[in-house]
Amino acid sequence: MADNGPVTTSQPDTQPDTPPEENAPRWGSYVAIGDSFTEGLWDPYPNDPDRQRGWADLLAGHLSTRRTAAGEAPLEYANLAIRGRLLRSILAEQVSAALALEPDLVSLIGGGNDILRPAADIDRLARNLDHAVGRLRAEGIDVLLGTGFDTSGSPLVGLTRGRVGVYNAHIWSIARRHGAHVLDLWGMASLHDWRMWSSDRIHLTPDGHRRVAQAALVGLGQVPDDATWDDPLAPLPPVPALDRARQNAEWVRVHVYPWATRRLRGRSSGDLRVPKAPALTPVQSDLGTD
Repeated sequence: MADNGPVTTSQPDTQPDTPPEENAPRWGSYVAIGDSFTEGLWDPYPNDPDRQRGWADLLAGHLSTRRTAAGEAPLEYANLAIRGRLLRSILAEQVSAALALEPDLVSLIGGGNDILRPAADIDRLARNLDHAVGRLRAEGIDVLLGTGFDTSGSPLVGLTRGRVGVYNAHIWSIARRHGAHVLDLWGMASLHDWRMWSSDRIHLTPDGHRRVAQAALVGLGQVPDDATWDDPLAPLPPVPALDRARQNAEWVRVHVYPWATRRLRGRSSGDLRVPKAPALTPVQSDLGTD
């Protein structure tokens, strides 16, 4: 197994143990695996509104731009993430597929769909994740993990906050044992602003994806492109209690009820879906770096 190395974080006031890359990022290839968070939703490509991008696509664009600016070949990128996937499916299906591509870097973020279920065994999730990270690191692949969001301000989803906190503690320990990097989503102040979230309150808006991509750069020990990437937004006027209740009721009707119905029927939003980018391909300019 690879030797333990430093853990870097996405906190803006935390200095990584290793200096940021001053030239081209050392990774020539990157594979993103996970669920809808990594697949990317509610963020259409500027030149192709039928395709959705997310923070991982933007991260690939940033890394590739830095490589080409330093005279290196563009980054090769694949995204194997599929919405709705539980952690066991991610680890059983996507980790092996990622290993077969022999990348330099893998982002592995999952478990959120499991934690939404009250009976989730957080310690078991962590053991399985630890094993998968060990497999990747044993092949010399750098790994970027991600903590869960702080859901303290979200109705219903906020009930998972304790489980997310325990899972996050495991993630930091796993990263330390294996020398992995960490995207610290829990620590992002800007994600406490509802304008970073889509109407389903689970997936990010384009600006949320942009900020998370910057946090991922920091987690990898890179200098962010935008020094204000995690500055809180200007405060919003308070929402009247009646309007807030109506918004919550609409959210339950439009988003929570269909999700719960799928769960009862043993179905997932990702059933029959395939990865959107299954092969390593040089990053194209339409991934965007905004």
